[in-house]
Amino acid sequence: MSSPGAELDYEVVDVFAPRAFAGNPLAVVFDADDLSTEQCQALADEFHLSETSFLCAPRAGRDGHPGPAGGPAADYRVRIFTPYAELPFAGHPSVGAAHTLVRTGRLPAGRLRQECGVGVLDLVVDDEGATLSGGTPTLEDGPDPAVLARAMGLSAADAVGVPAHVAGCGLPFTFLAVRPEVVDAARPDPALLGELGVGEGVSVLSWDGATAYARVFAADLQWGEDPATGSAALGTGVWLAAAGLVAGDGTSSYVVRQGERLGRPSVLSCTVTASGGRAVGATTHGAVVPIARGRIRVPS
Repeated sequence: MSSPGAELDYEVVDVFAPRAFAGNPLAVVFDADDLSTEQCQALADEFHLSETSFLCAPRAGRDGHPGPAGGPAADYRVRIFTPYAELPFAGHPSVGAAHTLVRTGRLPAGRLRQECGVGVLDLVVDDEGATLSGGTPTLEDGPDPAVLARAMGLSAADAVGVPAHVAGCGLPFTFLAVRPEVVDAARPDPALLGELGVGEGVSVLSWDGATAYARVFAADLQWGEDPATGSAALGTGVWLAAAGLVAGDGTSSYVVRQGERLGRPSVLSCTVTASGGRAVGATTHGAVVPIARGRIRVPS
């Protein structure tokens, strides 16, 4: 455990951001190896952003030794916390952490391997931001779209007849396709959602053949709205393939627009690779803009 009263360096960056003060803000805490879970949680609550990334040395080094559970070696390890809980994986904390490590000179640009709660994942970092490859795609049947629409404060008639699968590449989300004009009217009902199996949250979205306009409501944010959700953007590709909305074989590109209703427009540029109508991989890329840096006390 880090000694109370000591200080750690941190940065705040905007992720999936087309400009500063857009996208999803993220706190990145450096040299967090000695922090306890309780100290990480206290710091995440202090920042009170949707997530905070705590950067640590990998459990396996960069010299070819096996990673966790005999897996591939990692370049660094990240622990991801909301103000309420630790997550095994999340998109914008992964993209923001990787780009910040490179921009501050702690790691070289190019392909990095990130160790997190779901294993070791690949990212490719460039000057603008980073591309994240998600974990193994997962797909399950979700709630009846009409029932889910009512739980999201909409009417059954607002759903457009596409199955509401629970899909993900590390964290599962449920995807509800609705008419474009009602996306901004969604209001989650936590009591009704608690009776449904929706994974980590619900993405309410419209689809125009190339772009999803989405609003994402996350259970780990007490059903608050998230301005940019990389894990949900990855899951969007899994859902698109399962729903037949992109090619069933090969790689398709798509864009997720999110955060606009919150005044934090976000752009997530994605791909999904499918075989036989089922996703076998997905990526999401976003820009990262540095906003602030400082030092923060280690809590007791």
